[in-house]
Amino acid sequence: MTAARRTEPADAKVIPIESAPSWHPGSPDGGGFADRLAGAVGGALAGQLGATATKVLGKGWEDRAASGLAFLRRRITGDYEVDEFGFDRELTEEVLLSLLRPVAEKYFRVEVLGVENIPAEGGALIVANHSGTIPLDALMTQVAIHDHHPHRRHLRMLAADLVFVLPVAGELARKAGHTLACNEDAQALLERGEVVGVWPEGFKGIGKPFSERYKLQRFGRGGFVSSALRAGVPIVPCSIVGAEETYPMIGNFRSLARLLGLPYVPITPTFPWLGPLGAIPLPTKWTIQFGEPIPTDGYPREAADDPMLVFNLADQVRETIQHTLYKLLVQRRSVFF
Repeated sequence: MTAARRTEPADAKVIPIESAPSWHPGSPDGGGFADRLAGAVGGALAGQLGATATKVLGKGWEDRAASGLAFLRRRITGDYEVDEFGFDRELTEEVLLSLLRPVAEKYFRVEVLGVENIPAEGGALIVANHSGTIPLDALMTQVAIHDHHPHRRHLRMLAADLVFVLPVAGELARKAGHTLACNEDAQALLERGEVVGVWPEGFKGIGKPFSERYKLQRFGRGGFVSSALRAGVPIVPCSIVGAEETYPMIGNFRSLARLLGLPYVPITPTFPWLGPLGAIPLPTKWTIQFGEPIPTDGYPREAADDPMLVFNLADQVRETIQHTLYKLLVQRRSVFF
């Protein structure tokens, strides 16, 4: 039997095996081929990962990632500014408000009315009712003003001393622009052209029983009016509906509160019965309405020392808020919708 013969095409060129190109990675040609192959595979994987990231994170994720890395670099190197009250604008906008915004928009579904009554520039004093056992209403008002005002103004809140002695919370409050609820700080901020928020009911408001919901407590001595008169800024009444039902307070551990040095330790339908789950607020539907501003620039500066005038203006603000609360409650379809 004869062996089969391999025939070549007529125009075939026979290349000696010793001169054929070698494609192993160590050879010059083989190395270039390997680099091209790795680049092609790497590019395909990068494209696939980028497409997947776009689907998961949405368009513009690269810019957001770059912005986040730049933010971290500035925090690590200390390349950021705070004012004399401790307000860290960048941290507030990039982190704190970003964490609170989903709560306001998705959980409480806050409806904001009358935000145009807050001036575009210059000082203004926001005076609001206080409720809810835990002062979430103040934080939601801060988000509402920043996100809905056309000039995205920041609310500088006046807070009780207790806030600033709490670990972590006190430092974050300073970073978010809060300061002590005293006339000196309030007047200084107003004269600088800031929007200042005050909740005159204080702990009497947020710690009142559920049976007294939406009934305003005393406004104290009206110190907030004196600050507005001295600075000559408008007072904007603010009425908040929905916060009262987030933690319905049906009782108070008074003995425990005295032991801990707290104004109250609440008993609600879920706390302490459900343990940590009881600290989750009920998903009520909120409305925050800013009323027409009450001007103070027509009064002389010394009017701030007139107790009768201060009392009358404070009472006017209180009655405006109370009347608006009743109107919003009548219009409300449901606590949760």
